[in-house]
Amino acid sequence: MLRSMTAFARREAHTPWGTAAWELRSVNHRYLDVSVRLPEDWRALEPEVRARVGERIRRGKVECALRYQAAVGNVAGMRLNRPLAEQLARLSREVDQILYNPAPVHALDVLRWPGVLETDLPDADAVTRNLLTLLEDTVGDLIATREREGAKVRDALQARLTEMEPRVRAAAERMPAVVAATRERLRGRLAELRAEVDGQRLEQEIVLFAQRVDVAEELDRLSMHIAEVRRVLAEGGPVGRRLDFLMQELNREANTLGSKSADTETTRAAVDLKVLIEQMREQVQNVE
Repeated sequence: MLRSMTAFARREAHTPWGTAAWELRSVNHRYLDVSVRLPEDWRALEPEVRARVGERIRRGKVECALRYQAAVGNVAGMRLNRPLAEQLARLSREVDQILYNPAPVHALDVLRWPGVLETDLPDADAVTRNLLTLLEDTVGDLIATREREGAKVRDALQARLTEMEPRVRAAAERMPAVVAATRERLRGRLAELRAEVDGQRLEQEIVLFAQRVDVAEELDRLSMHIAEVRRVLAEGGPVGRRLDFLMQELNREANTLGSKSADTETTRAAVDLKVLIEQMREQVQNVE
């Protein structure tokens, strides 16, 4: 299934040890970029969080944030990190000597500093297992949202492909008449020079010019690329980079079609195709 890279998910759990909530946000990114914000007591979880997110998400910038509040009365122990508190007090006095009107620093201000107040969590392994299980569930919610958005992107791309196909067919059907008309137009313009120009050389030049304006190959490649995009969309999965490459190829052929066109209808078809391809390219930038 096609996945968008833009999504948000949040899960909260109330346990005997406290309340935990994971918030995950993902946006477009060329590769997978996972950033993690954890409370001080849970910093050791960061490698595991990165690994679990990376196992299930292939692309996008993913922000993972954990909020944890221990249950009141359920803290096994509480200690003062005395070296850190003393260092903060010493630095506070140095700052007081610099300021003209220093404000007093209260004990609670020091206790609120990260790491000053150390606590022992009851059964830390059990809490860790609960937090990681909650993370897995939140990642699942994020993926479900990405898939719902991806289905909308797929439908938008399919609609553009459906608009492109008749334009390519119509241009291909007109091509023999366009080439024939081009030859006749050249012969008419050069008729008065036949007495001065070698006839065989003139025919060669007409054939070469007709070949330059023949866009049958470009139209064939456009049809093949359209079919490949449909196949990739049906395949699903992390196909964003492949789709991005196909958009470049479609745009290349549409540009060549426009530059070689010797017919107003073909030129109009090339412009329409480029507009549709650009709309698709913008959508593809959001595909995992």
